[in-house]
Amino acid sequence: MKIGNLKTPRVALGTWAWGDSGETGDGYFGSHLTQTGLEEVADKAHAAGFSLWDTAVVYGMGRSETVLGNVLQRFARSDYQLSTKFTPQAAGSGDDPMADMLEQSLARLGTDYIDLYWIHNPADVTRWTPHLIPLLKSGKVKGVGVSNHNLSEIELADQILGEAGHRVEAVQNHYSLLYRGAENAGILQHYRTHGIPFYAYMVLEQGALSGKYSSANPLPQGTNRAKAYNGMLPKLKALTDKLASIGQSHGAAAPDVATAWAIAKGTTPIIGITNADYVDGLVRATSLTLSSDDIEELEALADTANVNTRGWWEKELGV
Repeated sequence: MKIGNLKTPRVALGTWAWGDSGETGDGYFGSHLTQTGLEEVADKAHAAGFSLWDTAVVYGMGRSETVLGNVLQRFARSDYQLSTKFTPQAAGSGDDPMADMLEQSLARLGTDYIDLYWIHNPADVTRWTPHLIPLLKSGKVKGVGVSNHNLSEIELADQILGEAGHRVEAVQNHYSLLYRGAENAGILQHYRTHGIPFYAYMVLEQGALSGKYSSANPLPQGTNRAKAYNGMLPKLKALTDKLASIGQSHGAAAPDVATAWAIAKGTTPIIGITNADYVDGLVRATSLTLSSDDIEELEALADTANVNTRGWWEKELGV
């Protein structure tokens, strides 16, 4: 499906961790990022043909957008696409808080339009969805989507937009081997059937499925992701070992296989990218074909791990 001139990519580039880049170790991920390093990331991604960058106002409260905007100045605007989000809980008190938040995002990103603009969560679908319509008409937003919505909320948003001649053009939810709520709630199948792109975030569960971390080598201490995942790492060993084993047989690595799994399930994974070497993994993932047996075994191991990785900001999708 195409949104304006935006063709749905096989993989999107995530910049949630770029919100940590103000000071060393500051933020959710404990990332150690530099302007030079991120420019190398962008150059390599561009050369490999990856061009959709996903961010949000609340990733470092504007820091991710600012850093991304600075990095992307090295390219012509036609060479990349931008995906960012309106977060109702961070809205101001003006006459049109969504338009105000969009203007702030445009300024930080150094652009005059957003290719794909999302409502970040369903705080009040009836209230906020209509605000997307004038943004579409203005051309400042080329396409719109919803994130963290359940099926009934997505359908309500689509109905509201449909009355003005628009539609929900993409859905973005947490989806990984460890968290398949969107599949269990019927969202993934529904929108696959209707040709609506499904963007999957946290496919690697913030590194817990990368194979890099273990009880002996936990996620960075003092970070939010360490608090969320370090306790479950022993339960994930059989799964991450299998990801690595499958990867080895394909000349790939564990995170490449987890990403390839998400692609095989009909989604566009949004993969956080903080190191230029990660681009090589995305290239491998997009050319890797998993067998049905591989997929079945990975999902069985994930079920056996029996961990809950639903984020604190997420509600049950069946509700």
